[in-house]
Amino acid sequence: MAPNVKVFALSTCIHCKQAKQFLDDKNVTYECVHVDLLTGDDRKQVIEEVKKVNPSLSFPTIVIGDTVIVGFRKDDILTALGG
Repeated sequence: MAPNVKVFALSTCIHCKQAKQFLDDKNVTYECVHVDLLTGDDRKQVIEEVKKVNPSLSFPTIVIGDTVIVGFRKDDILTALGG
């Protein structure tokens, strides 16, 4: 079973776009949250969620199963995906 993949990104971040394109190219199903497009309580809630796994609150923050990857790091993404 494929791990759950969640990408916390900024809509204007080139590294976030590259990470999402990489996952698309690998046919990985993932949920993406553009934090900068959220407002109000939704934004606060997501920011707290990101801070729990990445206190520096940098993007992209990619959660693959139990693994957290900060930044667009292809090798780490592939390892976390199991291949």
